[in-house]
Amino acid sequence: MSHLVKRAAVVGAALAAVFTMSPNAQALDGDHHNLYSPSACDDHWRSAFTFHIFFNSNLKGSYRNIGYSVYDFGSLKAGAGDPNHYPLRFCQMGASAPWPGSNQKIKNNAASARNDHYKYIGRVYYRSGYKGAQDVLSPNETIGTFSKVYNENASFKWTSS
Repeated sequence: MSHLVKRAAVVGAALAAVFTMSPNAQALDGDHHNLYSPSACDDHWRSAFTFHIFFNSNLKGSYRNIGYSVYDFGSLKAGAGDPNHYPLRFCQMGASAPWPGSNQKIKNNAASARNDHYKYIGRVYYRSGYKGAQDVLSPNETIGTFSKVYNENASFKWTSS
Protein backbone atom coordinates (compact mmCIF):
# COMPACT_ATOMS: atom_id res chain seq x y z
CA MET A 1 0.00 0.00 0.00
CA SER A 2 2.79 2.46 0.77
CA HIS A 3 4.15 1.98 -2.79
CA LEU A 4 0.81 3.16 -4.18
CA VAL A 5 0.75 6.17 -1.85
CA LYS A 6 4.28 7.17 -2.90
CA ARG A 7 3.39 6.77 -6.57
CA ALA A 8 0.24 8.87 -6.15
CA ALA A 9 2.28 11.59 -4.43
CA VAL A 10 4.79 11.65 -7.30
CA VAL A 11 2.03 11.83 -9.91
CA GLY A 12 0.27 14.58 -7.94
CA ALA A 13 3.48 16.61 -7.68
CA ALA A 14 4.13 16.23 -11.41
CA LEU A 15 0.60 17.39 -12.25
CA ALA A 16 0.91 20.34 -9.89
CA ALA A 17 4.17 21.33 -11.61
CA VAL A 18 2.53 21.26 -15.04
CA PHE A 19 -0.48 23.30 -13.96
CA THR A 20 1.63 25.93 -12.19
CA MET A 21 4.04 26.44 -15.10
CA SER A 22 3.92 29.69 -16.98
CA PRO A 23 2.06 29.58 -20.32
CA ASN A 24 5.41 29.81 -22.15
CA ALA A 25 6.78 26.82 -20.25
CA GLN A 26 3.62 24.85 -21.01
CA ALA A 27 3.96 25.72 -24.74
CA LEU A 28 7.58 24.54 -24.71
CA ASP A 29 6.52 21.29 -23.07
CA GLY A 30 3.80 20.74 -25.71
CA ASP A 31 6.25 21.52 -28.51
CA HIS A 32 8.70 18.99 -27.08
CA HIS A 33 6.03 16.28 -26.91
CA ASN A 34 4.72 17.01 -30.41
CA LEU A 35 8.28 16.78 -31.74
CA TYR A 36 9.64 13.77 -29.85
CA SER A 37 6.88 11.64 -28.33
CA PRO A 38 6.64 8.12 -29.79
CA SER A 39 2.87 8.74 -29.95
CA ALA A 40 3.46 11.31 -32.71
CA CYS A 41 4.20 8.59 -35.26
CA ASP A 42 2.40 5.60 -33.73
CA ASP A 43 -0.26 3.96 -35.84
CA HIS A 44 -2.85 6.74 -35.93
CA TRP A 45 -5.64 4.33 -34.97
CA ARG A 46 -3.86 3.50 -31.70
CA SER A 47 -1.91 6.66 -30.85
CA ALA A 48 -2.29 8.34 -27.46
CA PHE A 49 -2.38 11.63 -29.44
CA THR A 50 -5.90 12.14 -30.72
CA PHE A 51 -5.54 14.64 -33.58
CA HIS A 52 -4.24 13.23 -36.86
CA ILE A 53 -3.19 15.40 -39.80
CA PHE A 54 -2.51 13.92 -43.25
CA PHE A 55 -0.48 14.92 -46.29
CA ASN A 56 -3.15 13.88 -48.82
CA SER A 57 -6.93 14.15 -48.98
CA ASN A 58 -9.10 11.38 -47.54
CA LEU A 59 -6.61 10.56 -44.77
CA LYS A 60 -4.03 9.25 -47.24
CA GLY A 61 -0.27 9.52 -47.36
CA SER A 62 1.97 10.28 -44.42
CA TYR A 63 0.46 11.61 -41.20
CA ARG A 64 1.41 13.11 -37.86
CA ASN A 65 -0.42 12.58 -34.59
CA ILE A 66 -0.69 15.78 -32.57
CA GLY A 67 -1.32 15.85 -28.86
CA TYR A 68 -0.87 19.53 -28.00
CA SER A 69 -1.73 22.86 -29.61
CA VAL A 70 0.90 24.08 -32.10
CA TYR A 71 1.41 27.86 -32.39
CA ASP A 72 3.42 27.55 -35.60
CA PHE A 73 3.91 24.28 -37.52
CA GLY A 74 7.14 25.76 -38.90
CA SER A 75 8.79 26.71 -35.61
CA LEU A 76 8.60 24.48 -32.53
CA LYS A 77 10.99 24.64 -29.57
CA ALA A 78 12.53 21.35 -28.50
CA GLY A 79 13.12 22.53 -24.93
CA ALA A 80 13.99 25.50 -22.77
CA GLY A 81 17.76 25.00 -23.17
CA ASP A 82 17.67 24.62 -26.96
CA PRO A 83 17.75 27.95 -28.84
CA ASN A 84 16.76 26.34 -32.16
CA HIS A 85 13.32 26.08 -33.72
CA TYR A 86 12.23 22.99 -35.65
CA PRO A 87 9.45 22.46 -38.18
CA LEU A 88 6.87 19.81 -37.37
CA ARG A 89 7.07 17.14 -40.07
CA PHE A 90 4.92 14.30 -41.29
CA CYS A 91 6.22 10.96 -40.06
CA GLN A 92 8.69 9.04 -42.18
CA MET A 93 6.60 6.17 -43.50
CA GLY A 94 7.61 3.30 -45.79
CA ALA A 95 11.34 2.51 -45.67
CA SER A 96 11.85 1.17 -49.19
CA ALA A 97 8.93 3.03 -50.81
CA PRO A 98 8.25 6.26 -48.89
CA TRP A 99 4.63 7.27 -48.57
CA PRO A 100 3.60 10.60 -50.11
CA GLY A 101 4.58 13.37 -47.72
CA SER A 102 7.08 11.32 -45.69
CA ASN A 103 9.25 13.69 -43.65
CA GLN A 104 7.80 16.76 -45.41
CA LYS A 105 7.04 19.85 -43.34
CA ILE A 106 3.43 20.01 -42.20
CA LYS A 107 3.19 23.78 -42.58
CA ASN A 108 1.29 24.50 -45.81
CA ASN A 109 1.30 20.81 -46.81
CA ALA A 110 -1.70 19.16 -45.10
CA ALA A 111 -4.90 18.17 -46.88
CA SER A 112 -7.07 16.28 -44.36
CA ALA A 113 -7.45 15.42 -40.68
CA ARG A 114 -9.29 13.35 -38.12
CA ASN A 115 -10.12 14.34 -34.54
CA ASP A 116 -10.47 11.29 -32.28
CA HIS A 117 -10.84 13.30 -29.08
CA TYR A 118 -14.10 12.57 -27.29
CA LYS A 119 -14.46 16.10 -25.87
CA TYR A 120 -12.27 18.77 -27.51
CA ILE A 121 -12.58 20.54 -30.86
CA GLY A 122 -9.51 20.61 -33.11
CA ARG A 123 -8.92 23.77 -35.17
CA VAL A 124 -6.42 23.99 -38.04
CA TYR A 125 -5.61 27.60 -38.92
CA TYR A 126 -4.43 29.28 -42.10
CA ARG A 127 -1.88 31.44 -40.24
CA SER A 128 0.52 30.90 -37.36
CA GLY A 129 -0.66 31.98 -33.94
CA TYR A 130 -4.16 30.52 -34.35
CA LYS A 131 -5.21 33.22 -36.84
CA GLY A 132 -7.03 33.44 -40.12
CA ALA A 133 -9.41 31.01 -41.78
CA GLN A 134 -9.80 27.65 -40.06
CA ASP A 135 -11.17 24.20 -40.57
CA VAL A 136 -12.92 23.00 -37.42
CA LEU A 137 -13.18 19.36 -36.42
CA SER A 138 -15.70 18.52 -33.72
CA PRO A 139 -14.99 15.57 -31.44
CA ASN A 140 -14.76 12.34 -33.47
CA GLU A 141 -15.01 14.18 -36.80
CA THR A 142 -13.06 13.63 -40.02
CA ILE A 143 -12.46 16.16 -42.80
CA GLY A 144 -11.54 14.34 -46.01
CA THR A 145 -10.35 17.53 -47.69
CA PHE A 146 -9.81 20.82 -45.90
CA SER A 147 -12.04 23.52 -47.37
CA LYS A 148 -10.35 26.58 -45.86
CA VAL A 149 -6.76 25.55 -45.13
CA TYR A 150 -5.96 22.97 -47.84
CA ASN A 151 -2.16 23.13 -48.23
CA GLU A 152 -2.27 26.50 -46.47
CA ASN A 153 -2.14 25.56 -42.82
CA ALA A 154 0.13 27.02 -40.18
CA SER A 155 -1.17 26.25 -36.67
CA PHE A 156 -3.41 23.93 -34.65
CA LYS A 157 -5.33 24.48 -31.43
CA TRP A 158 -7.54 22.45 -29.10
CA THR A 159 -10.61 24.31 -27.85
CA SER A 160 -13.62 23.42 -25.74
CA SER A 161 -16.06 25.34 -27.93
